[in-house]
Amino acid sequence: MPTQTSAAGGTTSPLGGGAGRGALLGAPAVLGSPSVDGVAGMFGATVPDGLEAPTAPRRRTGAGLDGLAVADGLDRGDTLAMMRSGELGSVHSWELVTAVDGPGTRLTVFLSGCPLRCLYCHNPDTLAMRDGEPVTADELLARVRRYLPVFRATHGGLTLSGGEVLQQPAFAARILRGAKEMGVHTALDTSGFLGRNLTDTMLRDTDLVLLDVKSGDPETYLRVTKRPLQPTLDLGRRLAASGLPDGVTADAPVEVWVRFVLVPGLTDDERNVGLVARYVAELEEIRPGTVGRVEVLPFHQMGRDKWSALGRDYALADTEPPSPELTERVREQFRSHGLTTY
Repeated sequence: MPTQTSAAGGTTSPLGGGAGRGALLGAPAVLGSPSVDGVAGMFGATVPDGLEAPTAPRRRTGAGLDGLAVADGLDRGDTLAMMRSGELGSVHSWELVTAVDGPGTRLTVFLSGCPLRCLYCHNPDTLAMRDGEPVTADELLARVRRYLPVFRATHGGLTLSGGEVLQQPAFAARILRGAKEMGVHTALDTSGFLGRNLTDTMLRDTDLVLLDVKSGDPETYLRVTKRPLQPTLDLGRRLAASGLPDGVTADAPVEVWVRFVLVPGLTDDERNVGLVARYVAELEEIRPGTVGRVEVLPFHQMGRDKWSALGRDYALADTEPPSPELTERVREQFRSHGLTTY
């Protein structure tokens, strides 16, 4: 078994990650899902078949993982085996928040690795799995257990986010199962692009899915993310159908909160918003009560400094946040379909 070293203290990275950089070449870019083949073909050229997975860090990430222990003393083979089984994950950071990422007070855990390349990504330091830290499922579940009284008092729980949580399905599955065994409310924050990695077992261990529908128009979605829209649409419909009388979650239907990021000049077109609204209304038609709410999230520039620090060009550097009038217009488009919208 690896030794564990606290991530607190030491040099603090301004991006909260990037300490672990040991290479594991030849491993699939989606860990814990052996059925996923041809990763480069599925994701496009920006996601290689070779994976650089996290190893014991030379320096600490600081507050991003403060209080969690990282797994030291693992060689290449042990790391890969534990990531495939879900015993180990690449974790970027965690935080305790209220009224964000689900109901009540949430322990939100950000996993590293994402196949999308969103123009407005405010966490570009979570895109590569190698930039996270190796944390065991047992260590993370111990942190969940510590906050059980808080969750019970606030009707909160655990939210797995990213990056893209479904890029590490085996780790996510193990965390979800452990949390449910403690009676904790669970949520997944996902783009839906890797929805096929969400197994029926994981669905049964999930109470809420925060589904980020970035566009309703396929061309706009491709421009925003460099990836196709269809997998996201497929996942939403599957989530709705799973709670039908013959569905896999019929006894405890999964709730969906749809998130839509409003970017002036990019996603604000009335037709584009209308396509998203009609799609969300369709989910409600499949199973009434599927969509608990729609959250229209105004674009902001909080991630611009991270792009600069990473040496990457930020295409939206000159884009202003949407006006209150534009934000309200978009919210009304969703409300006109009978959707509870914030």
